[in-house]
Amino acid sequence: MTDLPQNGWRDLAFFTADWPRIQTVLAAETRQILPPAPQRFAALNLTAPDDVRVVILGQDPYPTPGDAMGLAFSVARGQALPRSLRNIYTEMRDDIGAAPVDGDLTHWAAQGVLLLNTALSVPAGSAGGHAKLGWDRLTAEVIQRVSTRPTAFILWGNHAQGYAQYIAPADHLIIRSAHPSPLSARRGFFGSRPFSQVNEWLQARGNARICWQGNDRGLLL
Repeated sequence: MTDLPQNGWRDLAFFTADWPRIQTVLAAETRQILPPAPQRFAALNLTAPDDVRVVILGQDPYPTPGDAMGLAFSVARGQALPRSLRNIYTEMRDDIGAAPVDGDLTHWAAQGVLLLNTALSVPAGSAGGHAKLGWDRLTAEVIQRVSTRPTAFILWGNHAQGYAQYIAPADHLIIRSAHPSPLSARRGFFGSRPFSQVNEWLQARGNARICWQGNDRGLLL
């Protein structure tokens, strides 16, 4: 059973208009679906609408069993870092001098960083396999809801940047750069300094900074 969000997201139109159809498709799948059903809405369950301060959009969950955990770019402790996440940590060390010691980004979610993939399911071994299932409607509605107040949006790559159209006008910080994947990281991701930009913006508004490195879990270099 998938644990649907209970903390302010459940009234989105998606859950009435689209989720029943998607749920039926997932139930009929003969392939292994990632992440496991109880983690499918982890990003929304961990970060309520009123707590969102930063949005980072991913594309779809990692297609390797054991990696996907319901948070964009995040993997469970003990898992090897995927290449995109390794590049994110490289940029973070260059930007703020520290990075987490493992790939679990739950501590970001706890600080109001919504780590949302634009598709919340993927067949194992088939990246993008559910990209056209209708999850994009959920992404659009989430962005529309959180952007009714000033929010920082980190949009890595053309796919994420395509969702900027759903950001409601407000005093947002919108960071656009290349994706951290090995194919594009050197085309504008490295050197983009998103982590310090977000913290400077938050601090200028009188808000707490994000502890990206995870307090005592961080590795100072």
